[in-house]
Amino acid sequence: MYLDPSKPLEARVDDLLSRLTLEEKLALVHADSKFTTAAIPRLGIPRRWLSDGPHGVREDVGPDTWKPAGRTDDFASWMPALIGLSSTFNPALSQAYGDVIGEEALKRDKQIMLGPGVNIMRTPLNGRNFEYWGEDPFLTSRMAVSYIRGVQSHEVAACVKHFAANNQEWERGTINVEMDERALREIYLPAFKAAVQEGDVWAVMGAYNRFRGEHACHNDYLLNKVLKDEWGFKGLVMSDWDGTHDTRQAVMNGLDLEMGTEKPYESFYLAGPFREGLSKGEFPMSILDDKVRRNLRQMIAIGALNGRGPGAINTKAHQETARRVAEEGMVLLKNEGGALPLDDTKIKTVAVIGENAVQLQAYGGGSARIKTFYEITPLEGIVRRAGQRLNVTYSTGYRAEPDPDLVGRAVHAASQADVAIIVGGLNHSKYFDAEASDRKDMKLPYGQDELIQRVVEANPRTIVVLLGGGPMEMGPWLAKVPAVMLAWYPGMEGGNALARVLFGDVNPSGKLPCTFPKKLEDSPAHALGAYPGKNGQEVYAEGLLVGYRWFDTKKVEPLFPFGYGLSYTSFKYSSLKLTEGKDPKGPLAIAQFEIENTGTREGGEVVQLYVNQTQPGLPRPVKELKGFHKVFLKPGEKQQVSIPLERSAFAYYDPDKKGWLAEKGEFTILLGSSSRDIRLEGKFALSQTSLEK
Repeated sequence: MYLDPSKPLEARVDDLLSRLTLEEKLALVHADSKFTTAAIPRLGIPRRWLSDGPHGVREDVGPDTWKPAGRTDDFASWMPALIGLSSTFNPALSQAYGDVIGEEALKRDKQIMLGPGVNIMRTPLNGRNFEYWGEDPFLTSRMAVSYIRGVQSHEVAACVKHFAANNQEWERGTINVEMDERALREIYLPAFKAAVQEGDVWAVMGAYNRFRGEHACHNDYLLNKVLKDEWGFKGLVMSDWDGTHDTRQAVMNGLDLEMGTEKPYESFYLAGPFREGLSKGEFPMSILDDKVRRNLRQMIAIGALNGRGPGAINTKAHQETARRVAEEGMVLLKNEGGALPLDDTKIKTVAVIGENAVQLQAYGGGSARIKTFYEITPLEGIVRRAGQRLNVTYSTGYRAEPDPDLVGRAVHAASQADVAIIVGGLNHSKYFDAEASDRKDMKLPYGQDELIQRVVEANPRTIVVLLGGGPMEMGPWLAKVPAVMLAWYPGMEGGNALARVLFGDVNPSGKLPCTFPKKLEDSPAHALGAYPGKNGQEVYAEGLLVGYRWFDTKKVEPLFPFGYGLSYTSFKYSSLKLTEGKDPKGPLAIAQFEIENTGTREGGEVVQLYVNQTQPGLPRPVKELKGFHKVFLKPGEKQQVSIPLERSAFAYYDPDKKGWLAEKGEFTILLGSSSRDIRLEGKFALSQTSLEK
């Protein structure tokens, strides 16, 4: 029966489970190489291959080492970093991105892709911020669910990670995180819950850190009580690599698949020691059977026992998706005097300056690195787009090893050009955007501040393009340059995308998924001295006030606010109507309004809907993102937009009642172009109080 796809999933799982020996069951709950679990040939169970890669399918390693396997068939498309995808505020595009990952994973015969990561940006310094979706749980949830659906539509399981409270790389394997229940439920868990209950994700990866004293990979509260009992998760929980530390906790506290422990495979906590505990009666056989069921569900659900499709890799469609994500994710931070877009009929020379104009970024950052087929650098993209019409020069300007002559040569090159484009920012070196280390500050490295100031003095028409995975300080030079473009890490088509945006073929429509503070001390965890922790303990003293919730509630002026991003055109918001939902199972309210492109270029706008409760029973942030909608309009075009507000848009978590409380009373609905640019406001009253567990 278990091989018959027409039979119900649970019936197939039960049938196969009944045929397994003890040794075969144990083989399914721990690794037999860096990224595999053992095959069971007599029952047609193939070797199960897992792969890193929120941004693409990682090259093969091992089998028993982290060194590359040296294959020639393990290339993959390199997609823009997830924080750039998040900046698109476009769930449909997120699903298309997931489609690329799933289809390429299928081609590479991977069963489980280790992504997306949905950890919240608590500090600008987290070395893995580039792999996540920013600071807001609602935006993260909506984008991650679409990504998961894309991946899993191709007979590949997604694995949402790192569950939970893994919000820094500093001491990640040992730090113990303490936070109040409201912060946990309202900020750090919503994206995981959405992944499970809406995305139907088949795997969840535990985090390295401890949470309330127990390691997250075998944490009874997180894995058993919340994930499996409360949320009804039926898939498997796997450890992060070397994230398992104790056999009894691994067995009893919800871990289903142990990966990457730094010891012989037979000595893994869920291998020999688990067998020994079973033989002594220390553990019930039912708990092993539950773990095996969860692994079998994943394998059967994706068709692993029946032969999956062929997949595809690096297709034209994949390249097009990579370029579209890069284009829609770029954020125009400043644009004075129409400095952008560049008009290649009115200029003759462009000086491109900066190591990041030529630096290859795909093969960096830790587990997110990709052995890509190709990577269009910013310089190459600019030359491809404008090199036949314009004279494009290049000067290094800065690099990791100081060279005082570089700045002088860059200044000279800029002085000889009509326009200078500095491509700077961060890279994937240690202490920047990289796994296993956090950034030391928000400053631009390698003397870039001085370079930018001297170049703009030599040529006032200087455009600054920043690559990176999180907030960066710009204080010394921001007022002096006319235009700043944030390109994140834009993937294999990044250079082409950047050139199309700079020269106006594409109108930028990205919005910041995180607040850019003026200085690090303005960020909540740093303002309160609550990062990086002391003596192995870290208390999330800021509670709910993460990101814009802190800046707006405490009235701290950011450098750039959450949701911010300029356009080459302009948009007018009007005619807000708030109506009560008619369907008892549907939204409680619907916000209807009109938006018009009042400029001269076609463009996209992300309308953001924030909710404020007038008199909450417990303290709440002054505003919380509860809806958004991206709309593309031609010049003069007007469109009516509707944004539904579910009950969850009004509710907060009440720890005493252990549930989500939506209180009777008045709410303000705020519609804007960013968290600090509110265009329309309206009042809505809930007629009754309700509690959901």
